[in-house]
Amino acid sequence: MTTALRHVCWIGGGSGSGKSTIARRLAAEHGLTYYGTDDVMREHAARTTAEESPYLHAFLGMSMDERWADRSPRTMLETFHWYRGEGFHLIVEDLLAVEGGVVAEGFRLLPHLVAPLTDRAVWLLPTPEFRTAAFDARGIPWAIPAQTTDYRRARRNLLERDRLFTERIRAETARLNLPAIEVDATTTEDTLTAQVSAIVLPRPPRSGSPPVHRGPE
Repeated sequence: MTTALRHVCWIGGGSGSGKSTIARRLAAEHGLTYYGTDDVMREHAARTTAEESPYLHAFLGMSMDERWADRSPRTMLETFHWYRGEGFHLIVEDLLAVEGGVVAEGFRLLPHLVAPLTDRAVWLLPTPEFRTAAFDARGIPWAIPAQTTDYRRARRNLLERDRLFTERIRAETARLNLPAIEVDATTTEDTLTAQVSAIVLPRPPRSGSPPVHRGPE
């Protein structure tokens, strides 16, 4: 599987960390296909069964208040289907079908699931301030709490759940000794792009070094 997926660069991390911005830029600059895991969530949800994705199907049966306002952020974290890796095999299936280089991004790329597949992956860890500013700029995430009967509570729950998720990714990348980049208000797009590129893009042979042959041409 590692060989089959060697055409993929992986960018995971917390929500609002700039994953999609950096991935789209790398794809454009290096002639790669962009693959956003957020873009296929609805399709992947439709391709799963309750037996293989119980948390997803429990979530689908909830009202918006039950999802975002009535439960604690900790419970939301522990029971959110994508955070538990449900549907990750569908991401892998999609990527195996893409020809040529791919840059894949999204919070669904959990460290313990991606690490066995590649050494070309990085996780972005936004500060709470950076995340809130990113969400305010986009506006889209706030459409979720707006669909509940308690906007302020749902918004607060969503931010805290995402903070807890980022802390989980931080701990997991540290435990597995995987690359992670802290993203705060001082981080520029150019700097972050350069840092990510240095980790996930294939490295050309050093001048004077013999080329590395991976198998018969």
